[in-house]
Amino acid sequence: MGQPVASPGLSGGSVAVRGALLDYVGDPFYGPEAEAVRYVADGLLLVREGTIEAAGAYADLADRIGDRPLIDHRGTLITPGFIDTHIHYPQTGMIAAYGEQLLEWLNRYTFPTERKFADPDYARSVADLFLDELLQNGTTTALVFAAVFPTSVDAFFEAAEARHLRMISGKVMMDRNAPDYLCDMAKSSYEESKALIEKWHGRGRLLYAVTPRFAATSTETQLKLAAKLLDEFPDVYLHTHLSENVNEVAWIKELFPQYQGYLDVYDQTGLVRARSLFAHGVQLTDAEFQRLSEAKAAISFCPTSNLFLGSGLFRLEQAKNPEYPVKVGLGTDVGAGTSFSILQTTNEAYKVAQLRGQKLSAFKALFLATLGGARALCLEDKLGSFDPGKEADFVVLNPQATPLLALRNDAGIPQTLEVLEDLLFSLVIMGGDRAVAATYILGEQAYSSKV
Repeated sequence: MGQPVASPGLSGGSVAVRGALLDYVGDPFYGPEAEAVRYVADGLLLVREGTIEAAGAYADLADRIGDRPLIDHRGTLITPGFIDTHIHYPQTGMIAAYGEQLLEWLNRYTFPTERKFADPDYARSVADLFLDELLQNGTTTALVFAAVFPTSVDAFFEAAEARHLRMISGKVMMDRNAPDYLCDMAKSSYEESKALIEKWHGRGRLLYAVTPRFAATSTETQLKLAAKLLDEFPDVYLHTHLSENVNEVAWIKELFPQYQGYLDVYDQTGLVRARSLFAHGVQLTDAEFQRLSEAKAAISFCPTSNLFLGSGLFRLEQAKNPEYPVKVGLGTDVGAGTSFSILQTTNEAYKVAQLRGQKLSAFKALFLATLGGARALCLEDKLGSFDPGKEADFVVLNPQATPLLALRNDAGIPQTLEVLEDLLFSLVIMGGDRAVAATYILGEQAYSSKV
């Protein structure tokens, strides 16, 4: 079993990395996949001080290596780092908690677990484990729920800063319909969130998300104060849950009878914006999809969680409707989600699409995990592809990592897109964390399966 390696320096690495390079120049949901995919079977990635300088054929770029160390990853597939658009670090210790649907699961497992994060030492120990798990799974950026306690945010950002990660997180805002030990107040949640934004947002590679848990646990006053924070700090995010479960949607209608539906609660309180990301969206109506498209807001598709809690089957085909497209990324949603692996998440996303009579190709699945996730987080100028100038976070995938994968992919690295899609599909379905040979942050190795 591999382990994290030494944390990269803040300036990042200056290296040349050889291997098969796969990334995207467009969205494969909206045109021929071959035009959206960029693939070089024998490629070279040139990194200078943590930033991508060039990517292309080894034969074309070898004379630019200079004094940089050459890392030979031939026989592997190198892609941009995976992006997890919805996950809860305080729920790490309760992953695979048995046998409830959403609302019962929150009360029985989630809330008692999150109570522990009032202790900063405990929060930091879990944050360290959580980030190590992400790196082991090839995830280099995530949008992360903390707990209601500001100390939980400090602990997470301190751990992420030490690893020089591009991470987004925020304090949960929750002033009703939760245990007293987890409730804040509308005014205090605003003040604590504002202080955390001023402390952490834009510090190194860290970004802040205003984080009301979901409409049921916030008063209208709290939601409006969350919107006030978005007005005061226009480049922070809004991160919350939306239309996950049938009973949840019905409860929101009871709590907010003055509004037209679940999304309308957020909309009328000022929270539906271009930097807003809503997790799940399983029960959304066509009109709500259209409104999210108009606002340029994003959805995190969390298939392992939606299946585990019995929430339903996300309508990916509706979200990617070209008439009113919605930005979509993948979310593991640990701990309702059952794995830290984005590859395991693509496995379940494929099955959800199958159950809806749809097709999710390997190229589309990997797009959601990389450039699609970056677009959902408005980070496509920094992450998600190998364009020059972007941050050099990438993952090395071994298509022969297990005996079964080796048998499945015995022909080695493909030369054509047709053969590549078959190999990539095997990783999408069977990859998991064992297929991750190495994870690089700012051009320096942050995880290796060989350590």
